[in-house]
Amino acid sequence: MDDLKGYLDELVAKNNTEAFIKDDPVQFPHRYSDKRDIEIVSFLVATIAWGNRKMILNNANKMLEMMGKSPYDYVMSGGWEKIDEAKCVHRTFFGRDLKYYCRGMKALYEVPHCVRNDNNNFLEDIFVKDGNHDVWRGIQNFRDLMEEANGGTSKHISNPCCGEPKKGSACKRLHMALRWLVRNDGIVDLGIWNRLKPSDLMIPLDVHVARVSRDLGLIDRKSNDRQTVELLTEKLREFDKEDPVKYDFALFGVELM
Repeated sequence: MDDLKGYLDELVAKNNTEAFIKDDPVQFPHRYSDKRDIEIVSFLVATIAWGNRKMILNNANKMLEMMGKSPYDYVMSGGWEKIDEAKCVHRTFFGRDLKYYCRGMKALYEVPHCVRNDNNNFLEDIFVKDGNHDVWRGIQNFRDLMEEANGGTSKHISNPCCGEPKKGSACKRLHMALRWLVRNDGIVDLGIWNRLKPSDLMIPLDVHVARVSRDLGLIDRKSNDRQTVELLTEKLREFDKEDPVKYDFALFGVELM
């Protein structure tokens, strides 16, 4: 176990560097300074972060160019209402999906989710509603509010199934956005939220991370779902209970034979 921890720690140190940013989707929220812009960009870019990496970066760049200097202003002004619903933004994410996200985000910023001394309403409030620090429940709150604002669900916002967790999705892209927003070691992740802690986070699980984790003996469960995310994160907490998700930088970088 010590040897495995040492191996993973070395990979984290190798990959969690400023040089990592330029070739990863996390580069996009780094372009902004306003907290609300960073939140919107994190969720949107994470949502289209699947498939060929070069395509992800190109399409994310085009999407944000369409939104202008301030994605928050674009969302709140309703600029998205003019989007061609049939326009392909990224693979199966179309203009209608971007409109869904923007409409939902506008509603989330307009309705206060808690009383804040600075009179600003930020999306973190949704994830810590009523003192909650369960990120699965936070994702469910986010999904439910987006559904309420749009009058229906979106296949691009995964379902954690908090009522029936055994049926829950891994929610990989949402957990990746949360990693960007919560982890704050001053290197890759932005860490603009401070009510959720790195210890609250769950590992963003995709096919590659799951295969690597099985090859390393971290998990043996075959399904890539919520239960597997919880099992893997709990295992990683044995290596670092305060920041288990830092090992995302290790697991994604392992080359499979």
